[in-house]
Amino acid sequence: MYRVIAAVLAAAACTQPVQAQTSPPPAAEPTGETLTLDRALELAGATAPGVEAATAGVRAAEAQRRAAGLRPNPSINVEAENVIGTGPYSGLSSAETTVGMSLPLELGGKRSARIGVADAQTARARLEVITAQADLRLKVTQAFVEAAAAERRLGVARDQRDIANESLRGARVRVRAGRASPLEEQRADVQRINAETALAQGERSAALARANLARLIGREPGRLDLAWFERTDGLGPKLSKSADGTLALALAQADIATADAQVRLARSQRVPDLTLSAGARRLEATNDVAAVFGVSVPLPLFNNGRANLDAARAQRDQAEALRRGAVLDAQQAIASAETEVANAEANARTAAGPALAAAQEAARIARIGYREGKFGQLDLLEAERTLAQTRAAAIDALAAYHDAQARLERLTARAPSITEDRP
Repeated sequence: MYRVIAAVLAAAACTQPVQAQTSPPPAAEPTGETLTLDRALELAGATAPGVEAATAGVRAAEAQRRAAGLRPNPSINVEAENVIGTGPYSGLSSAETTVGMSLPLELGGKRSARIGVADAQTARARLEVITAQADLRLKVTQAFVEAAAAERRLGVARDQRDIANESLRGARVRVRAGRASPLEEQRADVQRINAETALAQGERSAALARANLARLIGREPGRLDLAWFERTDGLGPKLSKSADGTLALALAQADIATADAQVRLARSQRVPDLTLSAGARRLEATNDVAAVFGVSVPLPLFNNGRANLDAARAQRDQAEALRRGAVLDAQQAIASAETEVANAEANARTAAGPALAAAQEAARIARIGYREGKFGQLDLLEAERTLAQTRAAAIDALAAYHDAQARLERLTARAPSITEDRP
């Protein structure tokens, strides 16, 4: 009898058209609008903590950019000399009071170097916003895929429960009519119990997947766009995607730009600054007033800034090495993801197409043959088990395909031009 079923499977695989459906949607679908992936992404973007944190980082970087462009503040100096001493200086009659102002003058391009560092950090902060949005898209897509797959698995579990109940009723009729042994009824009852257990597990899994999606989008998902879940891209040769211009490499390049700016800043800080001062001095004894001028220059005897410059250069070398490593990692990850997408797409088309059609036809023939007494119960159970496994494999293959596709899109997400957004 197994040879009969195998022959039916082979014939159906050759003759049946490719079918994308794995199982009909659950009968009790929630009412309301159908939640598409694009709508889920839109809802999640409105309340995403990661994106909000990255946006706050941009505001902080822009504030630091404004602070970097400010010049040093002047100082007001007040001095009193020749007071509270001895002899003629015991009081205030010989006091010399000086009131003046000091103004630091930055040399060596320190201000422009600070601005360069702040600009590089601001550019990286804007890239982090795009990266956070890409990460959110991946997370929401994966949650949407898992929820859709759970809905499909739940539909399969309900179908298997109904089939198990029908098989139990048929077995009872055969046993009551004396056409089968009570063992057949026991087997059918075991199948029903297992189907009820699988249905309960499917309901819990679907509830969990929907709850996870709801946490991301901030509301109940409602009815999901299951038609999107069943679609795959067309087969055929595809161009391999390059790692150039991706977010990962753009972030690494932004780190190099920041390190270069830090080197320029460290180099500028080796140039001593001048402090100019000017004031007026009043001599209490003669009631005369005289002008006072001064210039101060720090002497770089102990700290000439060489160590800071060496550290900045080493960090620049580190950033360059990390960028080269990021290129290799990105290329490897993209190649692996492209292979996973191709394999998952082939598995999805096979499992949801010829294999599923053949399993459905074999189960249909086995049910008819069992009712007519041509097939035994074991043949029927084997056909039903094969159908359930094929439907589950089709759902798993579609979920794996969409997950691999989402990860590939995240790896190849392009970095926008950020120079035009600088203030």
